[in-house]
Amino acid sequence: MKLNKTLLAFAISTLLITACSDEEKDESLTDGSQNAASGINDASTNGLNGGSSLNGSGLNGSGLNGNGNYDNSGDYASTLGPEFNDPNNPLSKRTVYFMLDSSEVLPDFIPVIAAHAQYLIANPSQKLTLEGNGDERGSREYNIALGEQRAKSVAVKMKAQGVSENQLTLVSYGEEKPAAFGSDEAAWEKNRRVEIVYQPK
Repeated sequence: MKLNKTLLAFAISTLLITACSDEEKDESLTDGSQNAASGINDASTNGLNGGSSLNGSGLNGSGLNGNGNYDNSGDYASTLGPEFNDPNNPLSKRTVYFMLDSSEVLPDFIPVIAAHAQYLIANPSQKLTLEGNGDERGSREYNIALGEQRAKSVAVKMKAQGVSENQLTLVSYGEEKPAAFGSDEAAWEKNRRVEIVYQPK
């Protein structure tokens, strides 16, 4: 009888451990070194091509809400002027998206970055934060580093146009602040991003 209770306790423990491990991330994605072998860098599988919905005229970066996802409520851009709310103005777009495992700014987002840079140059007292983010794949440390590189890439483009370094703050959230929840390409595309967040004067 005692043996049966021991076996029952062992079986329950094993079942609980197995159930919990299904929620853990794939540890084979600890850094970029595994990506080539797993096809992660394959541009044909990431959905970002000429027909991508994530371009300069797509998601506007004011925060995805209404469905429980990320809401960038600390962004004061909408109080700065009507141009920040005009969907035809690049200033209304405050998210820069990236390819998988990359910090290279895509050509679609150059006009968006340029518009924000020109606004900062014309308003030298205005400051903003560049928030780098990644999707859930890869280790926490890897995603923090990648988010930082993405924020730096946007900052470099802005500073090349004349934006003062003291107008920019860079922060990386890695995978900790997703714009969309889910473990599919649609969610991952929205999470590989830099948010341009204006600060109050």
